[in-house]
Amino acid sequence: MEKLVIIPTYNEKDNIQRIIEAVMGLQENFHVLIVDDGSPDGTGAIVRSLQRTYPGLLFLEERSGKQGLGTAYIHGFKWALANGYQYIFEMDADFSHNPADLPRLYRACAEEGADVSVGSRYVKGGGTRNWPWDRAVLSYGASIYVGLVTWLPVRDATAGFVCYHRRVLEAINLDAIQFVGYAFQIEMKFTAWKLGFTIKEVPIIFIDRKEGYSKMSKGIIKEGVFGVLKIQSQSLFKKYHRRVAARQGTAPEQGTVSK
Repeated sequence: MEKLVIIPTYNEKDNIQRIIEAVMGLQENFHVLIVDDGSPDGTGAIVRSLQRTYPGLLFLEERSGKQGLGTAYIHGFKWALANGYQYIFEMDADFSHNPADLPRLYRACAEEGADVSVGSRYVKGGGTRNWPWDRAVLSYGASIYVGLVTWLPVRDATAGFVCYHRRVLEAINLDAIQFVGYAFQIEMKFTAWKLGFTIKEVPIIFIDRKEGYSKMSKGIIKEGVFGVLKIQSQSLFKKYHRRVAARQGTAPEQGTVSK
């Protein structure tokens, strides 16, 4: 058990089987964890039926009601650590993230020295397709805004296509992550950077979803705008401590962020 792809879902019946089959079709032996927030459209039932096809490779965690993207990933991260995975991935269910790019994110961490690899729209070779102009401007503007406010050296700080080495997730106090929407992705990268981990951006082409509907809302955008200010202001009063390596035969100690 080495590589786990976490896919949060809410009403993704149009995409879920195809995205699972696409990941399972890769040669690199990725496992998949679906974290479903009680989708009323039957997404969870589709995943349960596919578990018979992919025994020991496909897992499902079902939660009651829509609780937010960030809490879904935190749930998945804890599950991945408890089950011994070394490389833990975030990916959307709607094919805006191409499963064929997963091996490149993996190699960036496993072979090229990164602790975190980010599928980036805003480095050379990256880009977007099928986006309305207003969303493209909003997304690119958000990345510039994050950099100006936080100094985070990541061009695509809001990206949700990410690979974490387990040591990063062990070092972050996951229970202290505050945001659940747009700002969640920024907060995770910012915390990893403040803890001294190496982040590498891997160029990807982001393709707007063809099936289902976007989960973006005014509330999520608002969280992103004001959340960035909160993340930076709070960081001025915190000390970030790297995880202390565990002694052989003992559980790893989790890193802390203290005031």
